Amino acid sequence: MTRKEARNQAFILIFEKSINGYEVNDILEAARDCRDFFEDDDGYIVKVFTGAFDNIEEIDAIISDNLSSGWTISRISKVALAVLRLAIYEIKYLDEIPEAVSIDEAVELCKTYTTAEDASFVNGILGTVVRAK
Repeated sequence: MTRKEARNQAFILIFEKSINGYEVNDILEAARDCRDFFEDDDGYIVKVFTGAFDNIEEIDAIISDNLSSGWTISRISKVALAVLRLAIYEIKYLDEIPEAVSIDEAVELCKTYTTAEDASFVNGILGTVVRAK
């Protein structure tokens, strides 16, 4: 499995948690039972999925701190929010992944699963996060 494929699977799990509210371990257990992608993964999927929710308050605070005036996290589409959580986790906690790669892949996920407007929004937020780092 390529890192791009693993990132896509991690995004799906993060998005799934954001819409159904199940516990992280329950989602992982169900995913392991129903999907075969874990066999080809180097641990990235579990690390990013669990890490994003282990650090959710800090990640969401970073997102909130970088929103335009009058915006709140609740106004962000669930897809864009899941992408932001994944990318910010990578940027903040995975030094082996270049920041530019995290941003580019986040934009590509948005282009695949949502609108061009969300892709631009995510790109802007992540660019601001990286510049402030």
